[in-house]
Amino acid sequence: MKFKSFFVVFTLAFIWLGSAWAIAPDEILDDPILEERARALSANLRCMVCQNQSIDDSDAPLAKDLRILVRERLVAGDSNSEVIDYLVSRYGEFVLLKPRFAWHNLVLWAAGPIALLAGLLGLFLAIRRRKSAATDGGPKPLSDEEQARLNNLLREP
Repeated sequence: MKFKSFFVVFTLAFIWLGSAWAIAPDEILDDPILEERARALSANLRCMVCQNQSIDDSDAPLAKDLRILVRERLVAGDSNSEVIDYLVSRYGEFVLLKPRFAWHNLVLWAAGPIALLAGLLGLFLAIRRRKSAATDGGPKPLSDEEQARLNNLLREP
């Protein structure tokens, strides 16, 4: 039983400390306020190699270079928005994990809600159609001509 609890604690420690291993000790700034700002910025910037991780979580060499660049810009006196603008001008908006709301990416922001509304509308229409078909009494019976034709088809070998 002790092994099981040790394993759980060990696993949770790995999960919790996983992102801390991406940042090397030589990258950490001496000023804790600047370091906190750098970590906040890095958490919102995409690793251009991994593409699904922030540069704060990635251990790719390019992510390290970007983390260092962010810290250099902060030490130079740039504001958070100036650092973001600099990186966007250099790498494009793809570097942002959460893209900015602007007219040129309005489709990106609107696609999710529009798809949800279209799906709900389709579901509503399908349920309505099914209910109206059920209240109509089901399929209509065949006419005498249709029944005679069906009987002829069934008799043929």
